[in-house]
Amino acid sequence: MALFEVGRLCVKLAGRDAGLKCVVVDVMDNVYVLVDGETRRKKVNTRHLEPLDEVLDIKAGASHEEIKKALGKKGLEVRESKPKQAAAKAVAQRKGAKKEAVPEAKAKKVSKKKTVKE
Repeated sequence: MALFEVGRLCVKLAGRDAGLKCVVVDVMDNVYVLVDGETRRKKVNTRHLEPLDEVLDIKAGASHEEIKKALGKKGLEVRESKPKQAAAKAVAQRKGAKKEAVPEAKAKKVSKKKTVKE
């Protein structure tokens, strides 16, 4: 039986999620494991984890929803993160729109140099 097995409840010791509880979701190799829970779902060095006595009943590679359900039974909250939405580009920033704006820019340069009376 390995120290960091799938389902092992741990506490993060280092990084931005330090002090938060997490669950080992998958074992990558002897050094790294995939964790999820109160922390972000992330590959973590085992030196940055403190294993606890509890082992949750989850399968390897469990989804975020399964982790959320298992930790909910223990009374722990799970961090919810949403993927970032890409900001829409303005029309002037698109390549096709730059070609239309060029004639106006040339006209302004001419008008600054000379004042033409018609």
